[in-house]
Amino acid sequence: MKLIIVSGRSGSGKSTALHVLEDLGFYCIDNLPIGLLFPLTREAASQTKPGRLGKMAVSIDARNLSGELANFEEIYRRLQETGVTVEIIFLDADEQSLLQRFHATRRKHPLSDDKTSLREAITSEKRLLEPLSKLSDLYVNTTGMSMYELRDMVKQRVVGRKDQELALLFQSFGFKHGVPLDSDYVFDVRCLPNPYWDTSLRKYVGTDQPVIEFLEKEPASRKMIEDLKAFLDTWLPSFADSNRSYMTISIGCTGGQHRSVYVCEQLGEYFRQKYNNVQVRHTELPHLQTREEI
Repeated sequence: MKLIIVSGRSGSGKSTALHVLEDLGFYCIDNLPIGLLFPLTREAASQTKPGRLGKMAVSIDARNLSGELANFEEIYRRLQETGVTVEIIFLDADEQSLLQRFHATRRKHPLSDDKTSLREAITSEKRLLEPLSKLSDLYVNTTGMSMYELRDMVKQRVVGRKDQELALLFQSFGFKHGVPLDSDYVFDVRCLPNPYWDTSLRKYVGTDQPVIEFLEKEPASRKMIEDLKAFLDTWLPSFADSNRSYMTISIGCTGGQHRSVYVCEQLGEYFRQKYNNVQVRHTELPHLQTREEI
């Protein structure tokens, strides 16, 4: 059987991810006490025809007892020894985004009370969930991500991935906004000629033909892309061989509008010919910033 554990701080999008998995045929349980993981998997294993119990997803968060969270690593190891395929998806967002989401929904944080402020609860929650965070197969930073983007990511990266297959995400970003926390590799392309300084190109982004033509004619751009292809061609198979399920490769330029977008598109197109599960995401494109958040 396959068990997906969805965890993360409150407000990061766990419910959205769990709903996607449920829509795609997983038997889902929200806020499962960690101590019930073994009875649940035993029940599934005892079924002659597991049916829906053959694919389960559970949400585990800070509402669990702190002692059980602290001992999660041992429980995780024992689960794996039973032959259950366990995959941990950990969702998070920066503190300001989480604060804004709670203020927008006016929901109470599960760890806040008369003596604990919302900010203190968010900080405490991060510490409590560290045992799950450090064991996660896929870490997703949902800061600035819309509900629809998260749904698509879960569908494509998690459910669309075949067993033992490496799922790749190429994401562009702007260094002035900070390096994405969910990055496995970070490559800096700020050394490439910048279309921004051509005033006729400022209104375009790296997916627009004028910017593509500008960068394609630059020898440095071609060399950078070829070197990145060669590096990743060399090392990605080693991650796959070590049972790594997901890789997030972040490409950054100054504002995340032109060079990083172009390079991500080029790498995505190339690696789709080699891997079945490849996504490209542009974190700073204006049309993504206006969509409804999680």
